[in-house]
Amino acid sequence: MKLTLPRFDKARVVVAGDVMLDRYWHGATKRISPEAPVPVVNVTGSEDRPGGAGNVALNITSLGTPVWLLGATGDDEAADSLTNSLKSAGVSCDFIRHNDVPTITKLRVISQHQQLIRLDFEEPLPTGFQEQIPEHLNKLLDNADMLVLSDYGKGTLKSPQSLIKLARQRNIPVLADPKGIDFQKYRGATVITPNLSEFEAVVGHCPDEQTLIQRGQKLREELELDALLITRSEHGMTLIRRNEPEVHFPTHAREVFDVTGAGDTVIATLAAALAAGMPLPEATALANIAAGIVVGKLGAATVSMPELRRAVSMIHGVERGVMSREQLATVIADAKAHGERIVFTNGCFDILHAGHVGYLKQARKLGDRLILAINNDASVHRLKGEGRPINPVERRMTVLAALEAVDWVTSFCEDTPEALLEMLKPDVLVKGGDYTVEQVVGAEIVHKYGGEVAVLEFLDNCSTTAIVHRIRDTNAGAHSLIPEEHIGTEKH
Repeated sequence: MKLTLPRFDKARVVVAGDVMLDRYWHGATKRISPEAPVPVVNVTGSEDRPGGAGNVALNITSLGTPVWLLGATGDDEAADSLTNSLKSAGVSCDFIRHNDVPTITKLRVISQHQQLIRLDFEEPLPTGFQEQIPEHLNKLLDNADMLVLSDYGKGTLKSPQSLIKLARQRNIPVLADPKGIDFQKYRGATVITPNLSEFEAVVGHCPDEQTLIQRGQKLREELELDALLITRSEHGMTLIRRNEPEVHFPTHAREVFDVTGAGDTVIATLAAALAAGMPLPEATALANIAAGIVVGKLGAATVSMPELRRAVSMIHGVERGVMSREQLATVIADAKAHGERIVFTNGCFDILHAGHVGYLKQARKLGDRLILAINNDASVHRLKGEGRPINPVERRMTVLAALEAVDWVTSFCEDTPEALLEMLKPDVLVKGGDYTVEQVVGAEIVHKYGGEVAVLEFLDNCSTTAIVHRIRDTNAGAHSLIPEEHIGTEKH
């Protein structure tokens, strides 16, 4: 299926669930302790990240979607750190603080990109805490397009039925990331997203695809769900819906570095996409791509819009080739977000010759990406005169896009590329020929925003105009050898 990213910024999502603090201590390991056969870590740095439902909220806001987070914490330093991290990322927090329990904290000791140990700090939530959740949620749902229940089995969502009913009464879809073996408590949700282990813990071992689908469909019916999404690690995902054939999504992970938080990324992307109006199969495909990105990162990480857009583009094969101005602006923004240096050159390129190829290779070496903008047919005609161009713009762009040195090709109708330069703002403007930098059209524009201008030489004796003249001279010579009575009658 062809994916187009929705307007994530137009959606509004509420996340309710178990919030926790992921704390990381980093350091080098160079010896074994004399007290026990364990490595000694010299801690030189620390990092706090929101975990659990907090990581779900972070993943949603990283896509540009406004998000509100409801959960429980202690009244302590860890809660302050958690709140500050989330608010600085744009998450609106509604935390119910308790003096007699600590904020759930998971301390991980990391050395040389490897987790050596995890220490958990947590206590059961106070009795009666769940009674406060519906009142808080009811206010948050006033501005919601989607409710996400992020259950880590810590007690916040011990009784989620009242929350599901509150949302469904307002026709707000509910996505639930389940925990434990009692899936009945998620009855009436729109979609639940168990991983394969969680799913099989409820329905039993599934030795084959047919069994998985049959049991999944039965569970979906029992729980009155619209859909069931089973995440299956290296085997991708399987979406089971009412009155629809199952859909399987193969994994997109290039390298699995750390699966921590992958489930959070799945439900976050799914929620943001559905809230933004994306159909369920397409939203699931997008969530699958996002999961493939996040497992290549260390810890409970998030996926940004540029990362997701680039991954979608690469999967659909639009990373290179002919593009409109609007498409070009998008891929350039992504490339710059990844620190790539953008080179821009332009010309008619009516008949491609060795001089062009050599010049484009030189231009490409000045950066990471090369944009080639060519004059359209009307523009070439105005600049070159009668009989030009020889090749129409579509053919010229097709040939140029096939060159290894060229990343993106676009056309412009004006006599100069100045409007394109104003819009795209490449890092380097390159021109070939006997110019000084000051004589290059658009140089002033590029210098104004801090870009560079470079002039390269074409190969000697290579000129489109010269080639056209030679062809015409050759044709004229051929005509002179044709008997006069046949001139004008031969077929070309």
